[in-house]
Amino acid sequence: MEATERIMDGLDFTSEQKLKKTISLLRDEAYQWWLTGKYVRASYIDARRREFLSFTKGDRLVVEYEAEFLRLSRYERGMVATEYERCVCFEDGLRNSLRVLIAPQKEHDFSALVEKAKIAEKVKRNECQNRDRGKSKRDLEP
Repeated sequence: MEATERIMDGLDFTSEQKLKKTISLLRDEAYQWWLTGKYVRASYIDARRREFLSFTKGDRLVVEYEAEFLRLSRYERGMVATEYERCVCFEDGLRNSLRVLIAPQKEHDFSALVEKAKIAEKVKRNECQNRDRGKSKRDLEP
């Protein structure tokens, strides 16, 4: 930041031009941080943080849970600063029926964890369908 400031001081730009040039140098998270600070109220960010802290999968599909988890986690970067922390938070929000299948694996890679959760969800869904089919066959028997 100091190097950028020294460079801008050496150029013949107005303060507004310097600001615009500096903003154009921001990338990825730094740009998101600046944009959020400029256009989003603190109360909105606080509300999203609280939403993330109480967020669970509920009745969503894993793919829907993942998308919302990633969206909300942007507001609580401190809790998900590392890949492992992201995995722990994601896993904690899963329903128990999925968590018991996933947790023993102690996954540290977020993408791999999500894929395993999708597979576990599919297995559970197939189990329920097979159980329902078997139940309806028994209901038809005399």
